[in-house]
Amino acid sequence: MKQHIGVDLAPLRISREYRRLYVAGFITALGSQATYVTIPYQLKQLTHSPFDVGALGLFELVPLIVFGLYGGVLADRMNRRRLIITMEVLLMIATGIVLMNALLPHPQVWILYADAVVAAAVSSVQRPSIEALNQAFVPHDLQRAASALANIRYTTASIIGPALGGLVAVSAGPGIVYGANLVTFALSLFLLSGLAQQVPPAPHGDNDRAALRAGLSFLRSRPDIVGTYIIDLLAMTFAFPVAMLPFVAARFHSSYALSLLYCGLPTGALIFTVLSGWTRRVRHYGRGVVFAATLWGLGIALFGFSSSLWLVLVGLAIAGGADSLSGIFRSTMWNESIPSDIRGRMAGMEMISYSLGPTAGQFRAGVMAAWTSLRFSLTFGGLACSGSVAVVGAALPSLWHFDSRSDVNVAMVRELRSREEHLGESEETP
Repeated sequence: MKQHIGVDLAPLRISREYRRLYVAGFITALGSQATYVTIPYQLKQLTHSPFDVGALGLFELVPLIVFGLYGGVLADRMNRRRLIITMEVLLMIATGIVLMNALLPHPQVWILYADAVVAAAVSSVQRPSIEALNQAFVPHDLQRAASALANIRYTTASIIGPALGGLVAVSAGPGIVYGANLVTFALSLFLLSGLAQQVPPAPHGDNDRAALRAGLSFLRSRPDIVGTYIIDLLAMTFAFPVAMLPFVAARFHSSYALSLLYCGLPTGALIFTVLSGWTRRVRHYGRGVVFAATLWGLGIALFGFSSSLWLVLVGLAIAGGADSLSGIFRSTMWNESIPSDIRGRMAGMEMISYSLGPTAGQFRAGVMAAWTSLRFSLTFGGLACSGSVAVVGAALPSLWHFDSRSDVNVAMVRELRSREEHLGESEETP
């Protein structure tokens, strides 16, 4: 039974560096998730406008695209450990500014929007290096286990962080949440500083523009990878509900409704991930992504249409679980089939796909809710997601037929990683 439903902890057991990076990421995610739900709540309190809350996503679009691509180039060129720590310090400073704003007698709305821009830019530079190190710290055959562990880290933080953030923001004020986030950044920096010194990636001789072109050229040769980006982008653009949760919670006139809603997606994701041992038998990762994204859309449609709080929560849990499965299949496919020397640039493009969608989705949901109704915006978005994802799956045969047992890219990366590991062992042998 454990083989089918359990979670493989081997990556945490065998790699000290992965374990330290994993724990630091969990601590950062706790504080960041609490802040993530507090900023829309504070903005709602200041503006009382779904459009203004949804516009947060619009302010994040440009930095996500520009700095996500550039962050990927830097991850394949610079010392990744140093880059991660520097960006963590900048995120801490940005949170401190938001805290000072919250303590003002009349907090300024423009500072919340400015923070959205800065946080999106800095996180976009940092994330590709984190993804590249995660791949480097874990052996090739354990990438699926690492993907499941990453889901558990993210979903657990997404349950605890928003639940505490929502409760504290409502009962004690946003400033307390932002202050707690500063503490989590300090703890994370302590752990990150303990990572072993990393050797910068081997120089490839190209300038930044040429390196980016090389990454795009690789991507053009992999329509199966592009398909995973498109599906995630569509799913989040049409059906990302988080910015609208404060307005959905207002339907139920209960002080605990907002915290429950924030827990819906990550709770479903955590349950599905813990029970995801069966995914070891799945080798057609592309089909798994298509089915999971379709189920995500149906779950969001149920969430948006329902008038019962419990049905709303069920819809969110289904959607969250489906998203976790999609994440496992996507990240396993990426880490098993993308060479490490280009992994940073691809991680930058991946980050755009899974970050741009929620950002655009917030804006779409807010605009459509303002022009029509909240129920229509959410229900239509979920159904549109499922329909568009099915079309993409049918239009990309290379994605649909991807099989890790026979794919030439998976075999190539396995061989490259094996050589790297043997070379590392020989260098360590006196």
